[in-house]
Amino acid sequence: MVEKQIQNPFILALRAYNLTVEIHHHSAYQIVLSNNSPFTSAIGGQLFEAIHGFLIKPQVPHYCIAEKGSLNVLNIEPYSNVGLELSGRFAMGQDVIVFHSPSEINAFFQITNDAFDIYTIIDALLSKLPTVHYDERVTKIVNYIKFNYYQQSITPQTFADIVYLSPSRLAALFKKQTGSSLSKYLLWTRLRQVIYLTLTEKERSLTEIAYDAGFYDLPQLNKYMYEMFGMPPKALKHNSDLIQVY
Repeated sequence: MVEKQIQNPFILALRAYNLTVEIHHHSAYQIVLSNNSPFTSAIGGQLFEAIHGFLIKPQVPHYCIAEKGSLNVLNIEPYSNVGLELSGRFAMGQDVIVFHSPSEINAFFQITNDAFDIYTIIDALLSKLPTVHYDERVTKIVNYIKFNYYQQSITPQTFADIVYLSPSRLAALFKKQTGSSLSKYLLWTRLRQVIYLTLTEKERSLTEIAYDAGFYDLPQLNKYMYEMFGMPPKALKHNSDLIQVY
């Protein structure tokens, strides 16, 4: 097990270049913003052309084509206070908020700067955090996953034994409080660590990173990366850079 881990992560921010990804969905809130050129995206079955960004809820199918310039991609943990704050910005029944211009981005994040600055946007997100009190059993499970995500032997019964609930009752409680299933949350945590290690330790083999994050092998990692990010980790490694982990 690699000792280098993300500490208390809830935003994983990266910059992708000349990005084309297949249709996928993930367990994070995601903000995608163009640095320069507009791009095309299909979200929830609807095509959006020449846009400058979007915010989507977890589990919404989408893909992006940005053959020119670069995109800033913020993957935000749904359990976090930032994720909860973002959830309140959607209207009833709304799954996506699309930004058609830089001015719409600035207005949404309440930024007065004329020039685009991803760090200013992140600071604006962090400045509006609500105080949230989760069920202590949910908090205990989240902390367990944080420090044990790499263990391949984790099962629903593993979690149930920690908080003395049946697997079905715990699953319902976790889903109600976080908006994510336990299995999706565990997978999101593992993939988040894969992305972090892939972009910070580019000399390491993807097979080693896959194992360190709790996957059986690289083919299994590739499968879930395609499902949740629309690309294999190899493409991420060569076409992206880490902005920062918050």
